[in-house]
Amino acid sequence: MSQAEAHNMRLISQHTLGGYGGMGEGMGIQVTKDGRRIMWLAHEGPPKNFTGVDITDPKNPKMVIQTELPHMYVRSNSLEVCGDIMAVCYQTMGPSGLVSDPGLGKEPAGIELFDISDPENPKTISFFDCSGPGSMGVHQCWFVDGEYIHFSGGAPDFEPTNPNDCQFYRVIDVRNPSKPTEVGRWWYPGTRVGDNVEPPKRLAPFDAGFRTHNTNVYPAKPDRAYLAYLDGGVIILDISDMANPKMITHWNPYPPFPGFMHTVMPLLSRDLLICSEESTKDGGADWPKRVWILDAREETNLVPISTCPMPPVEEFSQRGGRFGAHNVHENQPGDYAFRSDTILFCGMFNAGVRIYDTTDPFEPKEIAYYVPEAPEGSRAGAVQINDVYVDEQGLVYAMDRFSGGLYILEADL
Repeated sequence: MSQAEAHNMRLISQHTLGGYGGMGEGMGIQVTKDGRRIMWLAHEGPPKNFTGVDITDPKNPKMVIQTELPHMYVRSNSLEVCGDIMAVCYQTMGPSGLVSDPGLGKEPAGIELFDISDPENPKTISFFDCSGPGSMGVHQCWFVDGEYIHFSGGAPDFEPTNPNDCQFYRVIDVRNPSKPTEVGRWWYPGTRVGDNVEPPKRLAPFDAGFRTHNTNVYPAKPDRAYLAYLDGGVIILDISDMANPKMITHWNPYPPFPGFMHTVMPLLSRDLLICSEESTKDGGADWPKRVWILDAREETNLVPISTCPMPPVEEFSQRGGRFGAHNVHENQPGDYAFRSDTILFCGMFNAGVRIYDTTDPFEPKEIAYYVPEAPEGSRAGAVQINDVYVDEQGLVYAMDRFSGGLYILEADL
């Protein structure tokens, strides 16, 4: 696509990050002691680790730091910012160097904590090691309260029954950031060697695996962890005793649908769950990948009531790269994130950024979108919006998976 497409949205600026604009799914804002606003960004894969961009003037973003990974078989596509501390996740890859090739037993595999009080000079505070013969490290983390990091990762003592099932829910205490310590863990029954139940049945034809993706815990309801468990669907845990998490409910539409639950976000004031899948195949091969809305009034009996409308698959599947759901803005707690229990912001690969009004949860409506033109140098031949974040002022930040870098957008809401 040679021109951007927009409805009720406009581009303020774009930064291609020094030619390394292939971005992951980690975004967070820090406000420094001198008043600058720094957006920290995770890269999709090597050679870059993370990038800091000064967004104080959103019309003129400036890169302040960009760091390197130690080798080409590790990626750090997830990070979280909490005050002047940043958590960065490291996941290893096998000999092919592909994300789909688990790098079991490789290093570094874990979570690194950085002091970012001086953004131009981030300093390591500590490293929580998750490497081991059955681990490829950490894919995602959630760090919003300054005390605990909830994450999807492996462990040295965890032997998965299938290599695709090597990451599970873990929580560590980082109140002393120089000495992170494990508090608790939970895994899908049957995914560990020695479990007293049979391993879960593989989901044909793609078999993404039974492992955690997002692991969201909100301070407004701190005794619940909302897990997206790939082919395992949606799981809510009772973590009132973090050392002994217990499953409250499990909703799984796979089969008949093709799997890969990515994010579970509660709209707590409305007793709803937003459940976003991830498209992982080009050309719509794994369609449909949607954003579901679930009625959660009875927590032990989740009921799907709608999905967000999508642009036509017949057209978008032919545009290049992936088409379908992926990340949503997750209503992150804190001073620098927009929160709404009705407006939903979604990153949808070649369908760009889509915004929905869920006032009527049975009939969500698309109210705005922005689809950038194909970024120069993208192997997809189309934009691939990988993540989206909305700040407290309502500005929308989106990242391209391959080369487009950072987009800063305004929306008429």
